[in-house]
Amino acid sequence: MSRYMQVMVFVLVSLMAFQAGLVGAARAGEFAFESIRIRGGVSGGSPLGRERQSDFNQIDLAATVRLPWEKELGGGWMLGTRMLASIGALRGASESNGIMTVVPLDIVLGRKDGLVAIDMGGGGALLSDSKFGRQNFGGPFQFVWTFGITSRVAGPIGVGYHFQHYSDATLYGQDSRGVDLHLIELIYWFDRRD
Repeated sequence: MSRYMQVMVFVLVSLMAFQAGLVGAARAGEFAFESIRIRGGVSGGSPLGRERQSDFNQIDLAATVRLPWEKELGGGWMLGTRMLASIGALRGASESNGIMTVVPLDIVLGRKDGLVAIDMGGGGALLSDSKFGRQNFGGPFQFVWTFGITSRVAGPIGVGYHFQHYSDATLYGQDSRGVDLHLIELIYWFDRRD
């Protein structure tokens, strides 16, 4: 098993263990449709893995569902969980392909009023075609890791930034490459917070 794959397995197992601990410590909540987001962004230098061979941009529509595990931390702060899913287009080397992501566990630390929240999660992505000119992602399935910050700026309207990393974690061999994206988002929250 490659070093990268070992790290990915460790991170996913750690997230599951964290979620299991959160379930016992948190107050019961309900599943709730939380937000819808329009996102767009461009690729940047890669702090993870090998450098990409093409420049990329992505546009998508994303939605989040609040999961029932959350915990009040005091001082107006909450630790919670949600699921994120998106569908859109990834463009690179003058080729556009469809992309769908599912992040089944996104851990959120934020203020109860939604003024600021930081989140991190991991999941999977499916590409309609894994080749963009010279850059080959290796295959249609990719692991996705995301880290971001969001803020409600006017009632249910907000903005955010997400770093998103796609990689096959060498599932398809050593020659495939992923991409890192910097996404800006416009958000509409369905729940009201004071």
